[in-house]
Amino acid sequence: MYRERVVRLLLAGALVMTAPGCASDDEADPSQPAGPAGGWRTAGCEFSRPPHFTTLGSRRLPATPPRLAAAMERIDRGGRERFADSFAGLEVDQARVRAIVYRVPSEAFDAFIRSSAEDSCIVVRNAAHGVAELTEWHDRVVADLPYWSAQGIQIATVGSRHDGAGVEIGTLDLEKTRRAFHSRYGDGAPLVLVEEGPVRPLKVDPPRLP
Repeated sequence: MYRERVVRLLLAGALVMTAPGCASDDEADPSQPAGPAGGWRTAGCEFSRPPHFTTLGSRRLPATPPRLAAAMERIDRGGRERFADSFAGLEVDQARVRAIVYRVPSEAFDAFIRSSAEDSCIVVRNAAHGVAELTEWHDRVVADLPYWSAQGIQIATVGSRHDGAGVEIGTLDLEKTRRAFHSRYGDGAPLVLVEEGPVRPLKVDPPRLP
């Protein structure tokens, strides 16, 4: 799975910020909020390709072909640097040798995707929000963490979803948090609440002295 992963451990509560998991199916994950319908595919999707594998010890694991990985890198970098209002994120489907790009519809970004894809298969799906908007909301919620802690609302995780559905907020008390967020941010805020407990940092034993 291809996704940006950011981890920040805070002394007060081990806050983890990360993009959530993703499905690699043509169908949307029914457990997640549905995104806008619509999308298209690059010309490279007309050709079937055998999946790639790599060997790690005695295990044979799926791998992303170099050409597809390079196309994903170009789209991800260009999306964040030049088309942040449209680009939401991407994922890799190694079984079908393709990438899936989520974006708010944009003719300019679509043209960039076609050019960057070359002969790789890129499936383009509509998204509700781009990374520029979600980054602003992400940073706003993170800045408000001391306020929420003072209100007795514990936020475990904060992460912008790669499919553009919103900023995902992990909390133990969904209803209490939902009411409080609605009061502070309004009902139009692109915030997705999920039930999640506090993240515990891994305990690492100190190295033994010789």
